[in-house]
Amino acid sequence: MRSGLSQSTQMRQDLKINPRLYQAMDLLYMPLLDLQQHLKQELLNNPFLDLVEDDEEEEGDETEEELEALAEEPEKPEKDEIDWEEILLEGFDAGGHREEREEREHFETVTVEARDLGDHLRDQLALLELTPRQALIGDEFIGNINDDGYLATTVAEIVVALNDMARHAADAAGRDISEDMLYTNAEGEDTLTIIQTLDPPGVAARDLKECLLLQLREAGLLQSVPYRLVSDCFDELINHRWSEISKRFGISATDVQAAADEIAKLDPKPGLRYSSRSDNYIIPDLVVDKIDGQYHVFLNDANLPRLKLSKAYQEIARDKKKFDGENKEFISSKLNSANWMIQAIEQRRQTMLKVMHYIVDRQREFFEKGVQYLKPLTLREVAEVISMHESTVSRVTNEKYVQTPRGVLPLKFFFSSGLATADGEDVSARGIKAQLQTLVEDEDPKHPLTDQAIVNILRESGVQIARRTVAKYRDQLGVLPARMRKRV
Repeated sequence: MRSGLSQSTQMRQDLKINPRLYQAMDLLYMPLLDLQQHLKQELLNNPFLDLVEDDEEEEGDETEEELEALAEEPEKPEKDEIDWEEILLEGFDAGGHREEREEREHFETVTVEARDLGDHLRDQLALLELTPRQALIGDEFIGNINDDGYLATTVAEIVVALNDMARHAADAAGRDISEDMLYTNAEGEDTLTIIQTLDPPGVAARDLKECLLLQLREAGLLQSVPYRLVSDCFDELINHRWSEISKRFGISATDVQAAADEIAKLDPKPGLRYSSRSDNYIIPDLVVDKIDGQYHVFLNDANLPRLKLSKAYQEIARDKKKFDGENKEFISSKLNSANWMIQAIEQRRQTMLKVMHYIVDRQREFFEKGVQYLKPLTLREVAEVISMHESTVSRVTNEKYVQTPRGVLPLKFFFSSGLATADGEDVSARGIKAQLQTLVEDEDPKHPLTDQAIVNILRESGVQIARRTVAKYRDQLGVLPARMRKRV
């Protein structure tokens, strides 16, 4: 084998996608808020784009071809000679003249940080009479409590970290550190006990069992049956082994279940009530309304910037002297981009309407009767009907929401696989889950439905389904097996 540089020729095919195609796909993918921000940015970047006012007629706007034709017309004398450089630097008003800009001071919007669980705990810690060492250890514990309210590390690891910091500080100051100056695990445990008395009850627990015990202790239930159940037979409790617990404690299964009901009222994630995560507000991209017995689809784009070609910069294209050389290249580029953006936004609107119209036609029974009547639907089916690629439909439905008479729903909600029925029709998997949920909610708690019993009931209604599929759907719904749903 020889090493070194060499040259060779070969033929190959490469698929190159126009950058504007990528942009068009991105526009389809964007939810409403993202698109709104994107268009505002385009308005800043492209001087040939302008906003359509509510009371403005757009009939006089010229297309790119018309503007180029204007540039080829014989030159006409104008009263005021246009200064090209001044135009580009200073901008225009609506009539094609330079804007008079006022000097204004602009302030950046500053987001105020919300207080979180750590802030809440440190406020309480500051009110306690602690030694400097306890305060330092306590602050270290609070820094290692996660959003759920649990201690995310061990006491030993906290102590090691504190001692490492103490040694580093002593080395930096050129001092020696003695053993009695180092922190101990006993100090850590004592301080953790203090932290665990803070609000919310159950905070700084190391596992679910300790979290529940802390809440029961705070409620003054140290001698209660619920406290004994969590403390002495936690595994049996979470597995609903009422009979075993009943025999072990010498109480009735009914009393065991009543105690378990009280435990179920406790908060398994006490820290979340102080979570700093901001709420995510959903703005639907589409609206479905029932008007005079018919379902109509509308785009919820009233707040979306409506774009048009800027009349101010159209004046530039009218001037043949300015429409040549580098100026012509700049104008052509911006005009092409502006025209393309306007067309791409309109194409996005039409595509979304086509997709939603088909969904409404296909899922009319859902809108009339509820989720149990949701029909199976795939992206490919929609794509074939509206004569578009499946990936295009996927982008249109991604992270998009629609406001309907049955609530605000993601577009993906309407797509699911199907199961066969006895009469040859298909039923949506989501509809089957809704039926399963209803069956469980209406069952006799003393005799809960097994998976096989649910299979039999669904088959009687014409749905062909396997027991393992019922078990899978039940798990996805968070429904426990029949043995663990049983009441005594």
